[in-house]
Amino acid sequence: MMHTGQSGLRSAIYLGGALIESNGDWCRVLRKSRNGSIPPQLSRRIPSVSTWTDQPDRIDKELMPKQIVTGWRAMMKMTLAALVLCAALLSSPAFGQSTAPTTDPPWRQSVEQVIESYIRSHPEMIEQTLQALAAKRQEKEQASVKQAIVAHQSELLHDPASPVSGDLAGDVTVIEFFDYRCGFCKRAAGSVTQLQKDDARVRIVYKDFPILGDASVQVAKAALASRTQGRHQAFHEALLAAKGDLSKEHVLQIASDVGLDAKRLEVDMEEPEWLTIIERNRELANDLRVTGTPAFVVGNEVVPGAVDLPALKALVARARTRAPH
Repeated sequence: MMHTGQSGLRSAIYLGGALIESNGDWCRVLRKSRNGSIPPQLSRRIPSVSTWTDQPDRIDKELMPKQIVTGWRAMMKMTLAALVLCAALLSSPAFGQSTAPTTDPPWRQSVEQVIESYIRSHPEMIEQTLQALAAKRQEKEQASVKQAIVAHQSELLHDPASPVSGDLAGDVTVIEFFDYRCGFCKRAAGSVTQLQKDDARVRIVYKDFPILGDASVQVAKAALASRTQGRHQAFHEALLAAKGDLSKEHVLQIASDVGLDAKRLEVDMEEPEWLTIIERNRELANDLRVTGTPAFVVGNEVVPGAVDLPALKALVARARTRAPH
């Protein structure tokens, strides 16, 4: 039985003594007969599964009213996934008798034949279903990330352990998760620097997120330790601009070139607090579903990858529009 109401197209099918309702997104068992028989009031309105299997493209108009015939094709598209789910549900002990046999119920093969026949005739439905599923998952993921951003506002915006540049009282904050040895981070560095020059109201928060091994961890420790000498920004930019491998010797040479006391830095970078900060950044990245570098958090958005300058400016503009005035 199928009908169209205010809530959209719905269908009801009778499988193995159970009356099942579906609207394409969900299904539920409305009724299950103890003996598997069709209730008398439904016997003239619900086709048997065998009728579908024998002639899946034929509609028995004596069994089904005109409005059912008209919507059959739409119902088949909407209930394809629901049939699979319902078959699984009905095979569960929760929907059967305690003394039910362990063998497959007699209607299972018929249902499988209906599904197989429809898929063969409409293979594009598989791709469409997978695309719809991926879209729903992405939507759910984005909602989860937005919730995480709200939950971690303090760590994102006001963690005293995170270096900051630009306008410290800026109206929009750009948070960057990065690794000094990441080529894409080096590529994005120019965009971040230019953004600060073009937009005096932007504030940048740096989250050291070394993901490329222990060598990256060592560079991050050195960068964090440079704050004790008040030269972090110059050191940060020089590290991202550096060519070649960032060995410890190379890092200390860069430190000396930007005016840091390299010997003092070599000692300071071994303080355990830097590893604590890095681990905290990793936990934050995990909550935000950040798995690579660079990644930017602006307003309620997380954007992965080497974002170019126009894209960064667009992110800032959207955040500025959404900000309370």
